[in-house]
Amino acid sequence: MTRLLWQLAGLTALGLGILGIALPLLPTTPFILLAVFCFSRSSERLHSWLVTHKRFGPMIDNWHQHRAISRRAKYLSATAMIAVFALSLFLGANSLILTIQAIVLGCAATFVLSRPLPPEEQ
Repeated sequence: MTRLLWQLAGLTALGLGILGIALPLLPTTPFILLAVFCFSRSSERLHSWLVTHKRFGPMIDNWHQHRAISRRAKYLSATAMIAVFALSLFLGANSLILTIQAIVLGCAATFVLSRPLPPEEQ
């Protein structure tokens, strides 16, 4: 039963991570890393599939080995965060919402941009 719960949590995290590719406020990387963690406790097959995945594998390896985020991922993350905030401004969001959004996005951007680059990009 425990393995099934870990697997369900992993599949949920993977689904949210995949949604995060298209939805700027939903982060991809943390959910993919959570999925790997859950799969390591529940399914060797899913764990192996994810860590060897063409798109997600390098991101997982960079984080696991070096706590690093690629330049491309940093650029896409920062661009998406700026675009979301600009859209909120354009749509006339409430000032409280804009303040909360600025704080959350600012913290997320600070974290992402402060991570080192992987060795192959240095």
